[in-house]
Amino acid sequence: MSKKYIDIMDTTFRDGFQSVFGGRVLMDDFFPAVEAASVAGIKHFEFGGGARFQSLFFYLQENAFDMMDKFRSIVGPDANLQTLARGINTVMLDTGSRELIDLHAKLFAKHGTTTIRNFDALNDVHNLEYSAQCIKNHGLKHEAVVTMMDLPPGCEGAHDVAFYENTLRKILDSGLPYDSICFKDASGTANPRKVYDTIKMARKLLGEDTHIRLHTHETAGVSVAAYLAALEAGADGIDLANSPVSGGTSQPDILTMLHATKGSNFDLGGLSIDKILKYQEVLKDCLKDYFIPPEATQVSPLIPFSPMPGGALTANTQMMRDNGTLDRFPEVIKAMREVVEKGGYGTSVTPVSQFYWQQAYANVNFGPWKQIAPGYGKMVLGYFGKTPVEPDPAIVKLASEKLKLEPTKENPLDFADNDVKKSIAAWKERLEIEGLETTEENIFIAAACDEKGIAFLKGESPLNVRKISDCENLTCETKNDDKEDKKMADGNYTVVVDGKKFSVQVVEGNADIQVVAPASTPETPAAAPTTSGAGTQVGATVSGNVWKLLVNVGDKVEKGQVVSILEAMKMEIDIEAPCAGTITDVAVKPNDAVNEGQTIVVIG
Repeated sequence: MSKKYIDIMDTTFRDGFQSVFGGRVLMDDFFPAVEAASVAGIKHFEFGGGARFQSLFFYLQENAFDMMDKFRSIVGPDANLQTLARGINTVMLDTGSRELIDLHAKLFAKHGTTTIRNFDALNDVHNLEYSAQCIKNHGLKHEAVVTMMDLPPGCEGAHDVAFYENTLRKILDSGLPYDSICFKDASGTANPRKVYDTIKMARKLLGEDTHIRLHTHETAGVSVAAYLAALEAGADGIDLANSPVSGGTSQPDILTMLHATKGSNFDLGGLSIDKILKYQEVLKDCLKDYFIPPEATQVSPLIPFSPMPGGALTANTQMMRDNGTLDRFPEVIKAMREVVEKGGYGTSVTPVSQFYWQQAYANVNFGPWKQIAPGYGKMVLGYFGKTPVEPDPAIVKLASEKLKLEPTKENPLDFADNDVKKSIAAWKERLEIEGLETTEENIFIAAACDEKGIAFLKGESPLNVRKISDCENLTCETKNDDKEDKKMADGNYTVVVDGKKFSVQVVEGNADIQVVAPASTPETPAAAPTTSGAGTQVGATVSGNVWKLLVNVGDKVEKGQVVSILEAMKMEIDIEAPCAGTITDVAVKPNDAVNEGQTIVVIG
């Protein structure tokens, strides 16, 4: 009896990089590994899209379209190159207009893509219909997605087999075109029994000819069991990554799954262990200079209680490192349960996972429900589509008051089409004002990345890559007694980058992550307002950047009035006046980086 061939998609260069490095890996550093993977017989790659699209412009001073072109040239014309899209968001920061969604498909087809995996975090099928048609119109394969997770204990109302069957039936009833169906579990929390029953249900509903696959992460420690359950239930494909960007917050390792399926009736892509080992050696050499966050290599038993996707976890912890708040990570994870439950059970996958994270972060830092993260608030108000269950009415009311928006049931695409700022013409005009070329690529980069896209096109974007050997820019102050060991081995370090200090601990295995404040770092001042003869100093409630200043010297303000908005952890933080009075000093400028407690304005 011949073995069933299982299609393996190698996620190393997209989700692997996103899950471990927050997407920050330079193309010339990893291209030798792409060639080694191709030589090893891998023909299906995830090579772009998702957060890896923006990270190149935000942090790497690289053009994602150039990266995609070069990747295609390495693997040849026959490889299946796949990207990730978020339905009506595609790879943009917000809901796109219809013309931008179509431009996304057009450009990704132009730059080497074969297949686009297309999902909606709310499992609102209406959010997949238009983008699916655009993908097919431009000659690409469309992989429609049902997003999965397990609910925290004690929660119910969605994310069971019946819910997934209902979602899949809506996809079929909608008539949207698809070439394959993927069940995507970004948090890796769906338990293996539910995975088996879900794939079994899907196979019965779709018939034998439809390609069905499962995507999961190792974050909760059940990924291999989930994949084996999916294969036994009839799945045709799974996603795997290669060490050192496998396991932990990423996908299961290729070698691990080859071992797990020994003696089975499954042939994993015809892959050879010896060839994968050689590919692994090249990849490890390519990435040997990159700092791997310790939490990226570990499995967390807490994740099922607060589902946080592997691809978002390390990006968020890296931002917490930069903001000096990593010690609050366990509290934020704990706070996510309430946020998920009251938010309507949207799947914890981008962008909803970020909404959950931002709201939990706000609840920990500013008090429960004192602030509403804009994305979370707009989600519960209906601006991104329909959540699986109705959000908590009190939270909907609070979000409406805080964001000054009414709940809606309108199509999000109509809102986007009516927003002139989301039109191709508007972004073309902006490029002309900046003296930049108005190519379709530049228009989409600006639309997808907003001001950071403009900064990239003007040559003003930062390079922010965490490499171990950047000795001319890094200072490592070891806290170990062994002064002779100069390597980044187990121990605590203060890493100084461009004058900013980051406290990290480099560990191996399953050690607990500890964050130790540098001895030379002064105690963080309290964020509470202070009063002196000069007036009341209103400080930043969290480290971040000044997004907007809403007052000028001489303005009269009332208690509770928002005087400034900070940007931190990809969210907007309102800074409110603690008292009434007159602004006597504005101590910062837009785009300034500020520390927690630093004075923003003074009220006399």
